[in-house]
Amino acid sequence: MAKITPFHIAFPVDDIPAARHFYGTVLGCPEGRSADTWIDFDLFGHQIVAHYKPKAEGAEGAHHNPVDGHDVPVPHFGVVLEMADWEALAERLKAAGISFVIEPYIRFKGQVGEQATMFFLDPAGNALEFKAFKDMSQLFAT
Repeated sequence: MAKITPFHIAFPVDDIPAARHFYGTVLGCPEGRSADTWIDFDLFGHQIVAHYKPKAEGAEGAHHNPVDGHDVPVPHFGVVLEMADWEALAERLKAAGISFVIEPYIRFKGQVGEQATMFFLDPAGNALEFKAFKDMSQLFAT
């Protein structure tokens, strides 16, 4: 696998203090620079930036696509972790009382691309997926 470089993503939140608590305290992301309307976080070595955007009136719910018998929210973002880190994060989220869109489980069990995955929402409704592979060579397997 090629050397992985950090990605950057900016995403909307409608409550900066709630985002600070969720990403900083619940997920344990170190905080970087910030202003009144945005916050940088270190998400497992990747730069994510929560930008304030007022909630749109009458906004429709998330779109979902079927994957392995589950309705996967689209859009979503997250990180592929080592299995032990994924397991620790799943326990941390459960202990924090986070409601899962898709509970932690093994997807494609016994098939090419078998992976641990879980989906949950941040306070602004952004969907996050964290996954892990016992065999990292399966990341892009077909």
